[in-house]
Amino acid sequence: MALFNFFSKNKKETLDKGLEKTKQSFLGKLSRSIAGKSKVDAEVLDNLEEILITSDVGVETTLKIIDKIEERVARDKFMGTSELNQILKEEVTSLLEENNTTDSLNFEIEKHNNGPHVIMVVGVNGVGKTTTIGKLAHQFKTAGKNVVLGASDTFRAAAVEQLILWAKRVDVPIVQQGMNADPASVAFDALQSAKAQNADVVIIDTAGRLHNKVNLMNELSKIKKVMDKVIPGAPHEVLLVLDGSTGQNAFEQAKQFSIATDISALAITKLDGTAKGGVVIGISDQMKIPVKYIGVGEGMEDLQLFNRVEFVDSIFS
Repeated sequence: MALFNFFSKNKKETLDKGLEKTKQSFLGKLSRSIAGKSKVDAEVLDNLEEILITSDVGVETTLKIIDKIEERVARDKFMGTSELNQILKEEVTSLLEENNTTDSLNFEIEKHNNGPHVIMVVGVNGVGKTTTIGKLAHQFKTAGKNVVLGASDTFRAAAVEQLILWAKRVDVPIVQQGMNADPASVAFDALQSAKAQNADVVIIDTAGRLHNKVNLMNELSKIKKVMDKVIPGAPHEVLLVLDGSTGQNAFEQAKQFSIATDISALAITKLDGTAKGGVVIGISDQMKIPVKYIGVGEGMEDLQLFNRVEFVDSIFS
């Protein structure tokens, strides 16, 4: 069975390329801030704080990083500016490890209660939710899994149509009832169909209407209850898709969705088109929800499993 190893050479090259704008922006600001400086002092740390905040790392996470570096400066007495980048890599990696989550190394999943692994995908319109589902379906299928899609975002006709197109493109079955159908009914049928087909994984798309959190909460709760009746314990994963190019707005969406429903993992998309990749660090730290996937390009393989060490290395090297 083919598995997607995150650490393959091509994956790392794609990651480096996808995060190039973030890297160039950050390192450019950093090199200008330490020009003419030989040691890390209060002025360098002030400049670094500003750089991290303007790179969308977020205020609270930035202060944590600065505090850690200040502790090292005080302990080591002298720290050269040439060492600053390596120290940043170490402290950011350490900060991400504090979430106590384990990075996945491949797209392997397990069945549950003699039924498929069920992923419910949430997120507002425009973040790349449908595309993420399509790419996930492709990668699961390439890894030898039988995949079924469920079109429970019935609020927009375009959402159903887009998912149908992705199902055809990836060549996986889809369960849909068109626009304005009951989302929970679609999810119910999708899980029943998946069980009948002995599928390995079901991916359920849902609507993301944050302008009315009460309705959203009620709808997601109803979908969950219906799925649990078909496959006890489903959904096994609630994946929130965020657009990394929106910076701190993505962090706000994560907070709002975590109020509406329990989120178990994050997918952060469109990182290749922005210099705001630092938002991944801030969201991971502040939300304490594992970042599982990142989008670093438009290709099918450019949705990658998140690995904090490789991610930090791509930005700070």
